[in-house]
Amino acid sequence: MQSSVIPEKLRRLEIPDRVEIVAGNGNLPMVKVRTPWSSAEIYLHGAHVSGFQKNGEAPLIFMSRKSYFATDKAIRGGVPICFPWFGNRDGEPSHGFARITAWELVKTNATDDGTVTLHFALPEIPDREAWRSLRTEFVATIGETLTMELIAANESCGKTYEMENCLHTYFHVGDIGAVSIHGLEGAAYLDFAFGANGTPKPAEGDALKIVRETNRTYVDTAGTVEIRDDKLKRIIRVEKSNSQSTVVWNPWTTQKLPDDFEPAEHAQMVCVESGNVKQNKLSLAPGKDTTLKVVLSSLPLK
Repeated sequence: MQSSVIPEKLRRLEIPDRVEIVAGNGNLPMVKVRTPWSSAEIYLHGAHVSGFQKNGEAPLIFMSRKSYFATDKAIRGGVPICFPWFGNRDGEPSHGFARITAWELVKTNATDDGTVTLHFALPEIPDREAWRSLRTEFVATIGETLTMELIAANESCGKTYEMENCLHTYFHVGDIGAVSIHGLEGAAYLDFAFGANGTPKPAEGDALKIVRETNRTYVDTAGTVEIRDDKLKRIIRVEKSNSQSTVVWNPWTTQKLPDDFEPAEHAQMVCVESGNVKQNKLSLAPGKDTTLKVVLSSLPLK
């Protein structure tokens, strides 16, 4: 899709000097945002945040150099939306169908100070009749921080939805060997690295250092997590609401992945994911709604 053929209904949502809609990688429509403090990029495919960077800083978000940009594949890096399930499910897309669906951009807004808010809606999908009554929205607010809200509302007459949600955020770091993760010291976790298949592990009591393949699901964890990066001299803060699970993942060079990730890139990334998965999955009754909210910020590491 070339820029000249972006649909007019999307063009009407552009805001001069703040919101522009362009053809991104793979000719997929992408929203570019500029604020007085930062810039961001979000693809309509998956409502996928592919970039957030504060002025004068390194990118906050990691993107794989080998990522696919295709309508039938998930984007590697950024913030995939894992919904309405997390992980593998027989005969179904890994991590749900939301991240491989083209979302609709329905509203854009810029405040007087320059903060930009984008509203996306997950459209009805013909072969997903079982999920038809679950209205799902994604709201991204870009300013000095990046705020993401994944909203699900059960509009059925009598069906309760069992579901998982997760904002699978890939963070850019200077060197994984110079990173420590704080805020999970008192939490037990399920270990999925090296085929451990969810083995329960006790809390470790120390900040987490990534020194090998790591795939942990911390359960019953609602607090803020900090990624302290000694090389880039910054702290990334992950503040979350209505999230009881935190997933920490780095494939190192040992986990077999598709061709959309170069193993050497493990040294510049770590995933700290916020959501409700495994035993923290959600049960949403008719007429009820839920909002998973994550605020990403950074500050100097002194």
